Amino acid sequence: MLDAILHFFHSLYNPDGLKELIRAGGAPLICAIVFVETGFFVGFFLPGDSLLVTAGIFSAAGVIPIKWLLLPVMFCAIVGDQIGYWIGRSAGAALYRREDSFFFRRSHLQRAHDFYEKYGGRAVILARFVPIIRTFCPPVAGAARMPYVRYLVFDIFGGIFWVGTMILGSYFLGRLVPNVAQRIHYVIAVVIFLSILPAIISILRAKHQLNVIRTNRSACLPGAEKE
Repeated sequence: MLDAILHFFHSLYNPDGLKELIRAGGAPLICAIVFVETGFFVGFFLPGDSLLVTAGIFSAAGVIPIKWLLLPVMFCAIVGDQIGYWIGRSAGAALYRREDSFFFRRSHLQRAHDFYEKYGGRAVILARFVPIIRTFCPPVAGAARMPYVRYLVFDIFGGIFWVGTMILGSYFLGRLVPNVAQRIHYVIAVVIFLSILPAIISILRAKHQLNVIRTNRSACLPGAEKE
């Protein structure tokens, strides 16, 4: 059993293994992974973006019919987020006092909180495209007591837009470039880079702002100005 679990997680982060998982599990497995990633804290390490891109390319190759893939995955992504929202709504501030464990990282929750504070309701949509943030944003929105109807509207749009962009984009790429499945490593690498790009930009901006603050403080120190 342990070997099977380790093999499963190894396959998730290996393009060739991911392809085999999709071939074996099909749409039900993809729906389950997306549901867990968006609905439970344990899902923060699941590769949702690369999974959907690979599934879209495979759908273009005829492995999985697009009609069995697109709507069910959208549905699971939206329902999963509702669970996350109500976890945050019921647990509230207790989430921020919870100790770190294998299934939970308080630092991830804080990153999602900062993201939500910065973008407000738009964070529910934007978080879909940022790994880890998309897992922790729903409970943050719930803990912040965001009105549920408002949250639901944002979340439905975000779920449809995220899944549609990933699956349909890679599906049409697979139709336009028939041999792209053989170069899926490069496609996944580009998707991963684009996924973490907002985090990189945010870190660089924060570093720049910190340097500006330090420079201004140094300029205000006694003796900093020449007589």
